[in-house]
Amino acid sequence: MASTAAKTEASDTVLERAQQPSSSPEAETAESERVDQSEIKTLSESDTATKPAVENGEITKEKNPTLNVLRQKLISAKRVFSDRLMKSFHGDRGDDRATRLYHVWPGNNVFFFGGRVVCGPDPRGMVLTTMAILLSSWSFAAYVADDIPYNFGPKIICLLIFTFIVLVNLAMVSMIDPGILPRGHQSLIDRVAGEGIEVRMKYCRICNIYSPPRSHHCNVCDNCVDKFDHHCPWIGQCIGLRNYKLYIILLFMALVFFAYIFAFSFKKIQRRMFRNDDGLIGMLRNCPETLALASFTFVAAWILGGLTSYNLYLVALNQTSYENFHQHYASSSNPYDRGIFSNFMEVLCQSRPLPKVDFRAEVIGRENSSPPCMIYDQV
Repeated sequence: MASTAAKTEASDTVLERAQQPSSSPEAETAESERVDQSEIKTLSESDTATKPAVENGEITKEKNPTLNVLRQKLISAKRVFSDRLMKSFHGDRGDDRATRLYHVWPGNNVFFFGGRVVCGPDPRGMVLTTMAILLSSWSFAAYVADDIPYNFGPKIICLLIFTFIVLVNLAMVSMIDPGILPRGHQSLIDRVAGEGIEVRMKYCRICNIYSPPRSHHCNVCDNCVDKFDHHCPWIGQCIGLRNYKLYIILLFMALVFFAYIFAFSFKKIQRRMFRNDDGLIGMLRNCPETLALASFTFVAAWILGGLTSYNLYLVALNQTSYENFHQHYASSSNPYDRGIFSNFMEVLCQSRPLPKVDFRAEVIGRENSSPPCMIYDQV
């Protein structure tokens, strides 16, 4: 009886559902729209939840394509500029053009403009020296020149002339061959013949040559330099036979330059102290630039004055700084001393000798351990 009643209830339920009218198309459409909206809402919530996890990845790059493309272009331009700069200064070693001697030179020098400019391995000293000259000149024009009772124009013109001369001499001293000797070349022994000087030739194991008298191997540049004087860290170059005269002129003109600035700076400080009764504290408060400029130029002028005097003394004796420091002629007479006047004429009035190494010469075999060098006869 119970099973019969259950079957009767189930059949009645089926009949009732069959008798109910079917839903209209509008109702079905509304129901489907509600389902779609709920699905869209669920998807948007899931995207929002997962957005922080992928924002640092590829999705961020796709959202900012302009910045990404701009960054790639800047990187490519930097690479192209660096490659072209290295090719124009140091030469391109990877193409089919001729290999020049400066491409494979074993020393530490840095070459620019196809081997036409020869610099030392560390240019920081030259950069600091140039900045000191330019800042001193600018400080004088900005803080000193218009506050002293002389015409503004002539002071600035003289300043520009001194600055130009000092910078040109600095560039020439640091960018020319100081007298580098070729490596693996034995014909340098013939130079001593005819001079009437009995000296013992030195053999340089690094350069594989019998170096001529008064030459020395510079450990910084890793070259044997003819008539080696010293390696100047403030210029970043060796001082030798071919640039010693320019070095003397640079010292003298730099001394004049800094003494000129110090004289007018001291004049301004003197006028301020007498006119305003300012002491040191007042000068530090009112015109610290002038006080700093006067202090710096005073120290620079004293150092340059000492170097100039010392080098003129060496010129008068016809000695180099290396020879004087190591006392080469302490126990014997200097065979190169021909008198003060002749010594000055030899150093300051003779023309610069030709370089002994042609760094632009073509090298036949790049694999050679000792690259071929070109040597000129010294006049």
